[in-house]
Amino acid sequence: MRIGFGYDVHQIAPNRALWLGGICIPCDFGLEGHSDADVLIHALCDALLGAANMRDIGYHFPPVKGNEFEGIDSKILLRKTMELIRGKGYELSNCDCTICAEAPKINPHIPAMQTCLAEVMQTDPDNISIKATTTEKLGFVGRQEGMAAYAVCLIEKV
Repeated sequence: MRIGFGYDVHQIAPNRALWLGGICIPCDFGLEGHSDADVLIHALCDALLGAANMRDIGYHFPPVKGNEFEGIDSKILLRKTMELIRGKGYELSNCDCTICAEAPKINPHIPAMQTCLAEVMQTDPDNISIKATTTEKLGFVGRQEGMAAYAVCLIEKV
């Protein structure tokens, strides 16, 4: 068994859709990024890749202007990440994720995120824990300048 940790952050951006955990959340802002800026999926990919000792998301899917990953749906990156770790003989045991945001309210969307991620990762939704928290108005998250996400994954050799 191996464990991996992932962290990601994206700046708040007006006039963009807010994608978290593979679903579009109704909101008057989104996140800035090379792809759809799904901060949760990006942290999850890094945790999976780290657990398999396969570097990070930027190594496999570089944010180079005009490349095939510009504007990409992060679910595609997660699907490709699962293919990479499975190609190395690993399978997901479980993951635990935390989204840090002052707004919007995340908790009502967690079941849909779990269902979406489980489908993309080809695993049981019970293997995917998602939590949300604020930073009590402290730091860049508290000032609503950005969002952050943390993820820990356990993978096993099959």
